[in-house]
Amino acid sequence: MPNRSPLAAWQEAWLRLRMPRPGAPAPDFELPKAGVGDDRLRLRDLRGRPVVLLFFPFAFSPGCCNEIETFTRHYPAFAARGAEIVGVSVDSPFALQAWAEKYGVPFPLVSDFNRRVIRRYGVAISRWGLEGFADRAVFVLDDRGIVRWRWRAPDLGYLPEPAEVLRHLPPGP
Repeated sequence: MPNRSPLAAWQEAWLRLRMPRPGAPAPDFELPKAGVGDDRLRLRDLRGRPVVLLFFPFAFSPGCCNEIETFTRHYPAFAARGAEIVGVSVDSPFALQAWAEKYGVPFPLVSDFNRRVIRRYGVAISRWGLEGFADRAVFVLDDRGIVRWRWRAPDLGYLPEPAEVLRHLPPGP
């Protein structure tokens, strides 16, 4: 595995085993939203509707820009199903705000700057000398916060397909 020490590879494999499985409750979290101030998103506050957790490595990176543009374009289909998308990365709330404004992102982006959530969800990776950022991953939660489906990129070059994610949501309200 290029650019990773054996210890980093072992840690990633161990964390991958911790990914919440379908049928298990999604780990709750509270994270700062994109922007300035102390506006926070609590996952438990979204209960009562399906949620798509969209983990991505870095705002403004080419793959993540493609991913966010695609999910922004398809957001009306998710909203029609009563679902909320929540983007999660280790970027600062300030960087996420700039990114949301540049791409017109209609759903909340939250900052896991302290990297606790990416570890709890088993999606923390290290590459290129950068320690602990989010792998590209998706978790579909039902209205009770139970994981119904998960996807993780086999490599950072892969992007989740909105149509595939939509197939795992309930039909809608």
